[in-house]
Amino acid sequence: QVQVVESGGGLVQPGGSLALSCAVSGGAFSRYAMGWFRRTPGKEREFVASISWNSGTRYFGDSVKGRFTVSRDNTKNTVRLQMDGLVVEDTGVYYCAAARGGPSRYQRYFDYWGQGTQVTVSS
Repeated sequence: QVQVVESGGGLVQPGGSLALSCAVSGGAFSRYAMGWFRRTPGKEREFVASISWNSGTRYFGDSVKGRFTVSRDNTKNTVRLQMDGLVVEDTGVYYCAAARGGPSRYQRYFDYWGQGTQVTVSS
């Protein structure tokens, strides 16, 4: 049984940085593409970033491009979302997900999901 667990959420001031981590157990992590999505207040869950199994391909949502980076460590079965230049609009619940196929911007291609971690950007 594949388990996906996010960590690292919290409260940060506008302009600050925060790193989220995601740990995957019970599956073939090194074969999965990984993705981050978020649900912000009043909006549907949206794509944030994804990374291929070998880190060779990365995608970012338009609203986070240039501010967020995604990386993974296949030796530790973890993926990291580094968030810089945070703005209030980044507030929301961030979800990590694993896909048995390639990296994607679309939720329907992801097979395993975490419970989410809250990120609040506020002064």
